[in-house]
Amino acid sequence: MLRTLSEVMTLFRKELAGFYSDDEIRNIFYLTSEHLLNYSKIDIHLKSQEPISVGIAEKFIPVINQLKKWEPVQYVIGSAEFYGLAFQVDNRVLIPRPETEELVEWILREENGKTSGILDIGTGSGCIAVVLAVNLPGAEISACDVSADALAVARINARRHQAVINFFRFDLLDSRAELPGKYQVMVSNPPYVRNLERTFIRHNVLDYEPEIALFVPDNDPLVYYRSIALLGRKFLKDGGMLYLEINESFPREMVRLLESTGFYGVEIRRDINGKPRMVRARK
Repeated sequence: MLRTLSEVMTLFRKELAGFYSDDEIRNIFYLTSEHLLNYSKIDIHLKSQEPISVGIAEKFIPVINQLKKWEPVQYVIGSAEFYGLAFQVDNRVLIPRPETEELVEWILREENGKTSGILDIGTGSGCIAVVLAVNLPGAEISACDVSADALAVARINARRHQAVINFFRFDLLDSRAELPGKYQVMVSNPPYVRNLERTFIRHNVLDYEPEIALFVPDNDPLVYYRSIALLGRKFLKDGGMLYLEINESFPREMVRLLESTGFYGVEIRRDINGKPRMVRARK
């Protein structure tokens, strides 16, 4: 019988050892407790030895069982935090990553105070578009995705945060597809993981997150970036900016691609771990 949160934490460590590192287990426990009990991390520490009801304790058991099947905790609790906001997520969309927060921070720092249109290409959960809409209230934000399911999730997240965003369906790989207008900024975190990299990806990603949002052919890993660059040339306003999250294996190739498409001032930026993960270019 689980009597305290401390005992629940001990059970998490015991049951999830071998699946996740101790730091990951601790973080998963915090996220689960915050979701089930509406506790902050401080509450969890302060109340770790207080008695909990049988009903509360039993809520943790199915979560542990799902986690042992490698289901991501964000899907289990139905929520992920991104740039300080809570987003609904499920297996229709990717779980937002910390690296993408750095891309958003770059845009906010450079585009703050400007009112021209911004387009998020391949919006998924809508995390990039929503954060930009919340933090750039004067900007006109649009977002598109090929997946109608992803757009449904993104619309839910926009309503949750009262973000005014023009969502529309768009197939990035359809060379005949036209965007509805011109933009001052385009941003995208497109698929960029090569199939040969599958062996390095954990089950909680491979078995649950949508493959369409992750993988690209080994023989053409920049296929989405090529389409984005061509769209940018056509639908970015003169002087407009393109911001992209990229595969750390191809920074030089990205520079060549953008410059050969007619962009200039191409800048690669490293993430907090020192990896080249972002690029900016001007039309």
